[in-house]
Amino acid sequence: MVTSRPFDLALVLSGGNALGVYQAGAFEALQDHGMEPAWIAGASAGAVNAAVICGNPPAERIGRLRELWQCQGGAEAQDLPEAIDTMRRTWATLSTLVGGRPGLFVPRHIFGPWWNPLGNDEPASLYDLRPLETTLQRLVDFERLNKEAPRLSVAAVDLQSGEDVAFDTRSHPIGADHIRASAALLPMFPPVTVGGRLLGDAGISVNLPLDIILSERSERPLLCIAVDLLPLSSGPPRTLSDTANRSQDLMFATQSRRALAAWQALFDAEGDPVRSVTVLRLAYVDQAKEVVGKAFDFSRRSAEARWRAGHEAMANMLASLGRGEIETGRPGLSIYQPASQAPHEVERVRFSMRPAFA
Repeated sequence: MVTSRPFDLALVLSGGNALGVYQAGAFEALQDHGMEPAWIAGASAGAVNAAVICGNPPAERIGRLRELWQCQGGAEAQDLPEAIDTMRRTWATLSTLVGGRPGLFVPRHIFGPWWNPLGNDEPASLYDLRPLETTLQRLVDFERLNKEAPRLSVAAVDLQSGEDVAFDTRSHPIGADHIRASAALLPMFPPVTVGGRLLGDAGISVNLPLDIILSERSERPLLCIAVDLLPLSSGPPRTLSDTANRSQDLMFATQSRRALAAWQALFDAEGDPVRSVTVLRLAYVDQAKEVVGKAFDFSRRSAEARWRAGHEAMANMLASLGRGEIETGRPGLSIYQPASQAPHEVERVRFSMRPAFA
């Protein structure tokens, strides 16, 4: 159990809808190692996870996350043959697209303008996201979230001005509407009006909200663990499904790459001999079994597998930190991630702002 550290700890959680259960498993490993973040920033599914974490005492967080994802743990299920597992995942995705997800969202205008089960007057969308508000009110103590540690920041985007928007418990009370706004991915879910601004899913603009954390200077060294739900690199697509999956991944993962490259360039230009930031980028990389529409596969079997994957990846990263393979306290910005050829090891990486010329 870590009782004191020579650095402040922040956690950044990206969007990814049903893939967000990977972050819950990663957080369980973080808590197992006594690593309590002082600050959590989240977008979309990451904002939902962050709200559940910040809105509960430490002893109840994992249980609440399991309630959110309807993922109870237990013995690992035996692997299914690839073809059967693909059919199972595809069916789970289609079932969600047709019937929604209890406690999160329900279909809206699919069968005509009369189909509006909750009878609200929000802007048109395929699904109604108000069930998420009921779930958040049940799983999150918002009074605790706004008064106790960890500090919480939630990202969204202003649909009219195009500006990135951040809500922070240090300066602004956060409620269920702020979380819903962060998760309102158009046109699946309706935008949410907060404070007179029409807001949508942060993933449209900044799926991994690193900027919120890194833009604030700290006198102490900072260790920032960023959990991304979509892989930046992958093998060549072989099928139409592979191509569709890869397109989806790159729409969001390249945002993270550009953000990290921009921050590295800024730190290099400033040359601050005192400021020290270490980013551990942990991504849900092994998605060979995932299918097109994976973000809508909420099946328990898939959720359990993603939870275990997140837990294992974070445990490996923290083991590398414990062995001293990750250097903290070094001036400037250092970025580490699991090694591409040996995921149980880490490598220090740089991201370039320049295009790769052939």
